Amino acid sequence: IIFSRCPFLKPPSSSGMMRRTIAASPRLVTQARGLTYKTRLNDLFFVLNEVHGFPAHYAKLGNEDATPDTVQSIITEAAKFMETALTPIYQAGDEGCVFKDGEVTTPKGWKEAYLAYREAGWAGLSMPQKYGGQGMPASLGLVRSELCGAANSPWGMYPGLSMGCMETILLHGTDYLKDTYLPKLTSGEWTGVMDLTESQAGTDLNQVKTKAIPAGDGTYRITGEKIFISCGEHDMSDNVIHIVLARLPDAPPGTRGISLFLVPKWLVNENGEPIKDKKNVFVSGIEHKMGIKGSSTCVCVFDNSVGWLIGQENKGLKHMFTFMNLARIGTSMQGIGTMELALQNSVPYTRERMSMRALSGTKEKDKPGDRIIWHPDVRRMLLTQKALAEGGRCLLYRLAKAADLFFTAKDEKTAARFEDEMGLYTPVLKGFLTEHGIEAAYYGQQVYGGHGFIKEWGMEQIARDARISTLYEGTTGVQALDLIGRKILTTKPPMKLLNGYIKEVLNFCWSNMSDAKMRPFVIPLARHTAEWWARTATLAVKASKDREIVGSGAVDYLFYSGYMMLAHQWALMAKAAQKKVGSATGDDKEFYTAKIQTAEFYFQYILPRVERHKRSMMVPSKTFLKVNEDWICHVE
Repeated sequence: IIFSRCPFLKPPSSSGMMRRTIAASPRLVTQARGLTYKTRLNDLFFVLNEVHGFPAHYAKLGNEDATPDTVQSIITEAAKFMETALTPIYQAGDEGCVFKDGEVTTPKGWKEAYLAYREAGWAGLSMPQKYGGQGMPASLGLVRSELCGAANSPWGMYPGLSMGCMETILLHGTDYLKDTYLPKLTSGEWTGVMDLTESQAGTDLNQVKTKAIPAGDGTYRITGEKIFISCGEHDMSDNVIHIVLARLPDAPPGTRGISLFLVPKWLVNENGEPIKDKKNVFVSGIEHKMGIKGSSTCVCVFDNSVGWLIGQENKGLKHMFTFMNLARIGTSMQGIGTMELALQNSVPYTRERMSMRALSGTKEKDKPGDRIIWHPDVRRMLLTQKALAEGGRCLLYRLAKAADLFFTAKDEKTAARFEDEMGLYTPVLKGFLTEHGIEAAYYGQQVYGGHGFIKEWGMEQIARDARISTLYEGTTGVQALDLIGRKILTTKPPMKLLNGYIKEVLNFCWSNMSDAKMRPFVIPLARHTAEWWARTATLAVKASKDREIVGSGAVDYLFYSGYMMLAHQWALMAKAAQKKVGSATGDDKEFYTAKIQTAEFYFQYILPRVERHKRSMMVPSKTFLKVNEDWICHVE
């Protein structure tokens, strides 16, 4: 029933939520067309205003500039920019960057798009006015970045990484570093990147070998090589500011001996301008990749490079987590962007492609076949894309509220509370949403059939570009270990963060149990949430006897948690939609109806996936470890 009645995917000629009509012409179904993207502003404002109450949230923050009208205008203009400046150059970016004589040239049109982005002031949207920013809440910057991730995620990495660089300097840098580097970063004249990985040190930063030698004048000399540095060199800005992990001469071993440094590509003079004959960071090459080819992935060489300490000596990893966590949140937005882009380019094709007849009988007798949107299996894939994209967006904006409260906290205790809240969401957002971005891209290719494998149609590029999102900033397995280990089992007391979230969900369920329209959502949500808590406690007990089960069950636990968190968000959206659907008319009524029906789809079709994960995470680790490694793949 859900498959056939959702207005968003209705076969009739009315455009529905996509607000476009595609003629069912044989020419259209055989001729490839480029990818398109248009921000679904009604969905964004529904989540921001009606589900999560951002107008009241901004009022409590005391940000006088973040009025409802201003916020709406900013998001609307951001959407226009992404649609007109970034989407048209997305597929062209697949041609990749060019490396020559130590310099990187980005794809055609990318530099010009960045200049327009910079001149419009988007780079400093949520940065303090003191450094030339607009002083808007951090959450508004996340919304802008989400739109960028859908319109052109590889391009979005350049300004996206700059945000992490700016926040790291803002929170941990000296006044000199803030005054020297933040104004240019805020304006977008300069960009920033993080340099962690070395050939022998990826996830395990214990093995970092890059050296930092004090120069005696307050600066350090950095020597070493970093690999996989996204956006480490390009032609879009006048300077690239590297945030680098390195070791001091007397540093203790392991991660306790890592410090953090700011190292500019070009040294700057007293006026803060780059000195073009004093290049400080060199690039020896760029990687040739499966996807995100427009984003340069560099090998960066530091040869006695001048650097400045950020924060305290030997506390670099702690300080770098500011950058890393923002990068992980940014990567989760790539997951949402992949889902959205795949969905928006899947639906029109299914509404024009004709193939076979509906199982219940011919629907379009005047055509050689019924359009494939009539087929339930196609609806399954489209609705899965929709449910994951919209649920993921809702969860991201929930984290965005916590980010605002963290950055505006008046004391360390309050800041720590919201940092913990963000910490619980972050590995789920990064690990769960990127994995399901790949699933949404896969469904996009499936919907297109053979055309999904052909470059001109664009669906295969979405799939290739999405693949990296589950790898960088920590693989899904690493995110899962962070969730179950650092955020669940080793908190003091254990499960502290989860207990707070469980309480929030159950309170929502109990407060809506008397509403007959909400019972189909809150009854299963309450039951699953209580079981989630109980199975987490059981896993903790098992881990006390079988330490390796934390690793063998981690990814299943992350997926289990992700589906539960999205169920909560869909219940919140169902509640908000039910408040309005009765009095709404026209497209608004269709919108709210589709929200409720998609919530039903999520609870009836997607949420049952937890049944497998909650069992799989309990499988003893010996099941995985008892097979002799020589016989996992034995070749004579």
